[in-house]
Amino acid sequence: MVKEAILKSDKIPKFNNSEFAVDSSQIHHQTLATEWQGSVKEVYETASANTPSCIALNFEDLKCFETVERQYESWGVIFTNCIAIQPSNPAFPAHSGSTVLMGSPKSGSLEVSFLQPVNWVSAFVTSSQRLILTAYDRDRQMLAQTVLPAANLANSDSSIAPNALLSIAANNIYHLTFSAFDGQFTLDNFRFCV
Repeated sequence: MVKEAILKSDKIPKFNNSEFAVDSSQIHHQTLATEWQGSVKEVYETASANTPSCIALNFEDLKCFETVERQYESWGVIFTNCIAIQPSNPAFPAHSGSTVLMGSPKSGSLEVSFLQPVNWVSAFVTSSQRLILTAYDRDRQMLAQTVLPAANLANSDSSIAPNALLSIAANNIYHLTFSAFDGQFTLDNFRFCV
């Protein structure tokens, strides 16, 4: 099991300028997950209480237009209202590879549930509208919220580049919602740490 140390805080880190955001080159110790068939219990049992384990999901094994729900359940995560796509619209470029996730059939919304609590989640997002990421505890009580303040489509006049890193930190996150009201968004390089 690969482990990564992160600073724990009750405050959500906010990056107003993308040059201060964490990028994939700064995360050296992570697990890249595909449709692994082992036990998620093994992942959590091997993590020490003081050193969080981080998992980065690799969507490249998914087929275009495949409904994504329980493909990553063995890694401790279940998606709802989610489809894998290979964007043909250049306004929604993938961050890495060619496959991203999008809310579907209900556009502008995507939900994530964790089998065990996590403390940090991030994804690279491109959205046609303001995007809100909300974290909830086991009882669906809101823990924290972070916002992509405006659309960030490629080849637009947006001041925010496409594939902006959106992250959220809180203790005992069990559920997440990504919401872009009356909009579309894609997410790539989904990561979470326990």
